[in-house]
Amino acid sequence: MIVGTGFSGLGAAVQLKQAGMHDFLVVEKAQDVGGTWRENTYPGCVCDVPSSLYSFSFAPNPDWSHTFSPQPEIWEYLRRVSREHGVDPHIRYGHEVTAAHWEEEAERWLIQTTAGDLTADVLVVGAGPLSEPRLPDIDGIETFRGASFHSARWNHEHALDGERVAVVGTGASSIQLVPQIQPTVGRLHVFQRTAPWIVPHSNRPTSQRQRRLYRAFPPAQRSVRAAVYWGRELLVFPFMHPRAAFLPERVARKHLHAQVADPVLRARLEPDYRIGCKRILLSNDYLPALQQPNVELVTDSIRAITPRGIVTADGTERELDTIIFASGFHVADMPAAQWIHGRETRTLEEVWHGSPAAYNGTVVAGFPNLFMLVGPNTGLGHNSIVFMIESQLHYLMQCLHFMGGSGNRVVEVRGDVQRHYNEEIQRRLQGTVWNTGGCVSYYLDEHGRNTTIWPGSTWPYRRRLRRFRPEDFHLRARAEHRSPRQPLPSRGS
Repeated sequence: MIVGTGFSGLGAAVQLKQAGMHDFLVVEKAQDVGGTWRENTYPGCVCDVPSSLYSFSFAPNPDWSHTFSPQPEIWEYLRRVSREHGVDPHIRYGHEVTAAHWEEEAERWLIQTTAGDLTADVLVVGAGPLSEPRLPDIDGIETFRGASFHSARWNHEHALDGERVAVVGTGASSIQLVPQIQPTVGRLHVFQRTAPWIVPHSNRPTSQRQRRLYRAFPPAQRSVRAAVYWGRELLVFPFMHPRAAFLPERVARKHLHAQVADPVLRARLEPDYRIGCKRILLSNDYLPALQQPNVELVTDSIRAITPRGIVTADGTERELDTIIFASGFHVADMPAAQWIHGRETRTLEEVWHGSPAAYNGTVVAGFPNLFMLVGPNTGLGHNSIVFMIESQLHYLMQCLHFMGGSGNRVVEVRGDVQRHYNEEIQRRLQGTVWNTGGCVSYYLDEHGRNTTIWPGSTWPYRRRLRRFRPEDFHLRARAEHRSPRQPLPSRGS
């Protein structure tokens, strides 16, 4: 059973098909594939990872229109991957998972969905960390009488023309949507809690000649992908060694000075923490948009939301017609942790106590036959998450082949192995900009522990997951009493 149809879930399904394993289902709560790229349809939504890296290595796309792909193209790419690789017949739409319980005696997962219960020998969770929007904890948020919605749940039925609009937050979605709505709204108030580091965006259209070359000679696109990958890997150095952060900071400050002439406004837009501590943003049009006559940058903290608008700490109330919350997602407190029950019926949330931890970011002690994709400490600040996903998929397939060939139907990572692995991860994160950069970010959980970022270059992660190590796991053959009603298919079945 695979949960979700974003990059993780579809990637897992394709890998199973290519290995000759066809006894699987993919459950999806919505009515189409796509994950975060189906949900995020706000104006200006574009990937901030180069197109050449933001696709599966086994499913290249020679037809990206830009060097950084817009949301509609990524969504269509995922749809095409599902169709062309034969995944569609395995997907059950309208199946939102409400609970998953490991049944110790039956040695299988019972998955409860809104469309009925299902059982599976192996559970693969592809519900990524950017799937559930987070609304800010603001007094009176439910009292506002105008329109309000999260940027990841954009209300396309609501026209903003001429309205008084607030955008709460200045993260990745905000700096993409603000320049798009600014020309049409009457008045725009952008509420900034922390100034982001913004660097120039190198996005450009891809030429027809380049696309024809990629279609006719795929090795050319693979070569570009490799070159871009290794170029991005170099960017991790200032994150690991904050004293070197002055180089990218110089680029960002030069960009700020070139685009904002007013020294007062510029001072409000200059971050007071090291670059990389929070997600670095790419934009050429956000800073100019803030300087338009109908835009106000608000840096006073929000005290409350009233039926008429937003009140800031200085007592000023700004009357509004629409509030757009560009306030991010549940990352460290991923919702899936609430409904996955392992041994002794304990949930991931109860086991983690607010600090997610896994072995190789994929398997968790106490949760047999469970594989999490884009799990704890697999996030990146410099390269493509698709690379990490494919590394995890290879690990998953190695484990499934081992199970099919050895007769071991239950695998569970040893607690001591998981503990030592996470101690190593946390040691490597000490002194990095993600931990010591002087900001509060979604990289850190409620205890201040970095449970999101992989510490360093991505190629060591792939090398680490290249081989499944049985000695890291408690292994158990299928119990004698269990009927092999749905055996795990082996290679070639």
